[in-house]
Parts: sequence; structure tokens; C-alpha cells
Amino acid sequence: MTDTNGSQDTGAGLPAGLPMAVPAPGLPEYVRIHEVGARDGLQNEKSTVPTQVKAEFVHRLADAGLTTIEATSFVHPKWVPQLADAAELMPLLADLAGRPELRLPVLVPNARGLERALELGVREIAVFGSATESFARANLNRTVAESLAMFEPVVARARDAGLRVRGYLSMCFGDPWEGPVPIAQVAEVARRLYELGCAELSLGDTIGVATPGHVVALLDELTAAGVPIGHLAVHFHDTYGQALANTLAALRRGVAVVDASAGGLGGCPYAKSATGNLATEDLVWMLHGLGIRTGVDLDRLSATSVWMAEQLGRPSPSRTVRALTHREP
Repeated sequence: MTDTNGSQDTGAGLPAGLPMAVPAPGLPEYVRIHEVGARDGLQNEKSTVPTQVKAEFVHRLADAGLTTIEATSFVHPKWVPQLADAAELMPLLADLAGRPELRLPVLVPNARGLERALELGVREIAVFGSATESFARANLNRTVAESLAMFEPVVARARDAGLRVRGYLSMCFGDPWEGPVPIAQVAEVARRLYELGCAELSLGDTIGVATPGHVVALLDELTAAGVPIGHLAVHFHDTYGQALANTLAALRRGVAVVDASAGGLGGCPYAKSATGNLATEDLVWMLHGLGIRTGVDLDRLSATSVWMAEQLGRPSPSRTVRALTHREP
């Protein structure tokens, strides 16, 4: 027996990897998932994951249908030793270059990181800024203004080389040192980062304190400040269980790019109260239930997260992964 999604009825009332699709008005028809598990997910691991395992992880994510997979970071190994093998990893992903729909951006912190990425043929980069002074100091050892000044030549050089540039803005909703972050302050820093030439700006709820009304207010402030909604993405952590609710609020405002991490991997090494990212499987379950296309095979993605959890020696925190892997045959 087959349900309306084309999924086989298991006989136990559970779908084979897809919820019943019931579209809701006012939402995008398609959402592009910006998968951050291989970079943001693994950078906070206590032990270093072997390069070959990372390469297989990216390949499995691509085979599951994800089209944007942030592969690694060219941050100095002293600061993020878990990603010190970036130069060794990228050649192991060279075979994916033949897939025109697939994008493999990398994070670069400065001009030296950009040059290393260019030497390896990277075609898309991201820079990582902060909406607050405290986190800018902790993460970049600079003020907000100094970090923007550092990014300016990096973005210009990357664009001159034909690269697409994404900007991350962390601490958009709350900061562990400063508390709630004023919406106008976030909008001002976001506008300045966007005006440097970032094609896309990802708004980070780094410690997971956002709620839907706050998300809507920030998006409205940003569009009023001249940052088009079509150039915005959202990046939610699930510290207080609000990530999906916040995502839905952003979708209703027109955002169509959502960051997520396979299996819910990751946190933030510079923000100790941060827990994992929004799990990609949990996001896909919700989007498919809303009738929103993603191109992702949820069963294959779930299997990938189970495999990665085995490599890390612990179960996946994703509720969807757990539900799918414990369903009746």
C-alpha cells in the first residue's frame, strides 16, 4: 500500500521516511538547505575525525541529495585543530566538482585563508562575523569594526576571482556575555556585512535563545535597512527547542535558505552555552510535511547520520533519525 507521498505503508502506521504532505499558505515552494555538518558540526568535536571519514561524510551527504555542503574551514589549525586537514580534504572531494548542482563552500577567516582556498580551486567561501563586541573579541580577537575591515579585502579579492561569498553573522539574538542583542544593532552590522559584497547573509542564533516573534522582528528590521529577504538565510541552534518554530517563522517571512547539520552535530567552541545545530533530518521532516521541496532523500540522509554517529561513538541527537531508525519493519 502506498500513501499520497509515494511512501510504502509499513503496516504499523509509520511512513517510510516521509510525513503526510499538507501544504500551508504563504511558504516557499522550495527551500535550499545549507548543510553545515561537515564543518560546523565537526569543528567542536573533542577528538579529530580522520580525513577519509570526513570525505566519505561529504560524499554521503551529496548522495542524499543535499546540494550545498560546507566542506571545511581554512582557519588556522591553532584555533580549530579539528579542521587542520582542510588542504588534505579538498582533493578528496575533487570528483564532486563534476556535479554542477553541487556547491562546496568553505569558511575563510582572513586573506591568508582565502589564498589557501584559492590554491585548491575552491569556488565559494564564507566569512564569519559577529553582531556583538564580546563575541567578536572572543572569536576574532577584534572589534566588530575591525573584523569588518578585515573582511572587506577578503570579500573583494574573492569576488574578483569569481567566487561567491556568504557572510555569517553570529549572536543575532543573544550573547552569553551581553545578554539580549538589540535588533537595531544586529541590523546595522548585517547591513554593513551585506554591503561588503556578500551574496548571502546567514543570521545565527548562536546560543539558541531566539523565539519566533524575535525572528520576525529582526527580518523586518533587516529588510527595512535594505537587505533583501532573498539574500538572507537562517542558522538556528536548538538549545531551548525553538529551532523549528523559528525556522517556520522565517519561512513565512520569505526566507528560503536554512542552515542545518546532519544528525544535529555541532555547537560553538567559543560559546559554551551553545548546544547542537538544528538537525537536517528534523528540518527535512517538517519541510516535506509542509509540501516544500528540498531534493533530499530523508531515509538516505538518516542513514548517513547514523553512520557518522557510529564514527563518533555516540547516538545521533536528531529526533527524526531516532524515530526512523527505530520504526517497525
